[in-house]
Amino acid sequence: MRKKLVAGNWKMHGSLAENAALLDAIKPALAGIDAVVCVPFPYLAQAQASLTGSSIAWGAQNVSEQAKGAFTGEVSTGMLLDFGCKYVIVGHSERRSLYGESDALVAKKYMAAQAAGLTPILCVGESLDERESGVTEAVVARQLDAVIQTAGVASLAKAVVAYEPVWAIGTGKTASPEQAQAVHAFIRGKIAALDAGVADGLVIQYGGSVKAANAAELMAQPDIDGGLIGGASLVADDFIAICRAAAAN
Repeated sequence: MRKKLVAGNWKMHGSLAENAALLDAIKPALAGIDAVVCVPFPYLAQAQASLTGSSIAWGAQNVSEQAKGAFTGEVSTGMLLDFGCKYVIVGHSERRSLYGESDALVAKKYMAAQAAGLTPILCVGESLDERESGVTEAVVARQLDAVIQTAGVASLAKAVVAYEPVWAIGTGKTASPEQAQAVHAFIRGKIAALDAGVADGLVIQYGGSVKAANAAELMAQPDIDGGLIGGASLVADDFIAICRAAAAN
């Protein structure tokens, strides 16, 4: 059975006081459950200090494809490792849409993360227009192919894929369990056509307005292996409920 992994994406939220309260609440409740919190860069030291020795891992929401140099404002993989990060999100829809990150750039960030020993959480997903145009699978395949053609399908054995329908992020809309499962099955099938072993072990998360109320039904789908959780990860009780729902399925 594939492991279930839930990652909390705090986005640009939090303060030292708010973070401390949230971390203190989730640590005892999630003992023994595979969970990750991906926090804004300034709070990595706090996450490291709070979560060291717990079962919760921590990571970042973005990383530079460059190792070092004159790239003002960027953060390298080496810097993330200094703070004990295990994971990093690459290709989140907000990075793609708001900051113009191309498939090619996302592939470079993915490769940089893996080369440093970090586990990339590779985000893929379609916009509402793309879904309504019936090109969901083509969009997801293009985003995956950019990484596979650059890093090879075997690299996915050391990665996590997160399917995030852009139309369901922060909108209150959620893909139905059947809609989410269909795309997850497509992703696994596409990888299986290249390497069945990699596909069988690949953790594919769902991200798109996952809440405590819908988590159990989503996590019960055969190809949904956890979640990439946005707003609900900022509410301790909700995040705990989602993580427990994933662990129970």
